[in-house]
Amino acid sequence: MNIVVLIGRLVADPELKYTPSGIAVCSFRIAVDRRGRSETGEQQTDFIDVVAWRQQAELVANYLGKGRLVGVHGRLQIRSWVQADGQRRSKAEVVADQIQFLDRPKDAQIEQPTPVSAAEDLAVEPIEEVAETDMDYDPFAEE
Repeated sequence: MNIVVLIGRLVADPELKYTPSGIAVCSFRIAVDRRGRSETGEQQTDFIDVVAWRQQAELVANYLGKGRLVGVHGRLQIRSWVQADGQRRSKAEVVADQIQFLDRPKDAQIEQPTPVSAAEDLAVEPIEEVAETDMDYDPFAEE
């Protein structure tokens, strides 16, 4: 079983690229706080690379930025390759199946309710009369 669930903040803006066949791929890094504190009392944080593909990649690139809180559900993948100089490299990353945007951008305007004029505020529908016999009815009472 290979399941990863994380909640963290983006360390930098996501990077969107396209494969030669035109498939969108977006990579970003999130900071995830560990439970508890170090011996010196400092919060410990892990920085985890995440990759999103296709439409999800485009959504992340268009709507998320540095500092945004996200939830990621996916799987761990270890990639290995050989560099041009012959040195072997590997990298662990989370391939996202689902990404939840967990907060709003700080510069986003919060929609305010439309003000109601005083005349509209006073227009109240009359309440139907309720018979006293209906008020004594208990639907949970045993008969």
